Amino acid sequence: MAETMPISQKSQYAVRAVFELAKRQGTGATKISDIAEAQAIPQRFLENILNHLKGGGFVESVRGKEGGYLLARPAGDLSVGEILRFIEGPLSPVDCRVGASKSSCSMYGRCPFNSLWERAEKALEAVYDGTTFRELVVREAEECQERIVDFSI
Repeated sequence: MAETMPISQKSQYAVRAVFELAKRQGTGATKISDIAEAQAIPQRFLENILNHLKGGGFVESVRGKEGGYLLARPAGDLSVGEILRFIEGPLSPVDCRVGASKSSCSMYGRCPFNSLWERAEKALEAVYDGTTFRELVVREAEECQERIVDFSI
């Protein structure tokens, strides 16, 4: 069975939460329970993730009866890469590219794969940094529109 380089569940939840807020941008604050339900995120994890994202300046909270969360800036100005880096750290395909030292890598300084890992890292960054949450919202709307079947005769 092949090993994968998964993005943590926490990062996936963070991206999905920001995506949901991007979908609702301009409609006021969104309650945690609405985000959790729409994106199938356990509410207790979501509360922690949103507080973490708030600390990073990605979301804002609104108190009161109509309170909840909203994006701190336009969805078109926020990339998936920013959120992943904030939650995960550097976007590297292998651990040895992040803070490698002689003690942590037996091939340190003479790795024949270093240029490969560097190219893969740049490709990951290009995809994640080149994708805004606004683009994801638009893409989802287009895909939903394509799925609508016209039964008129």
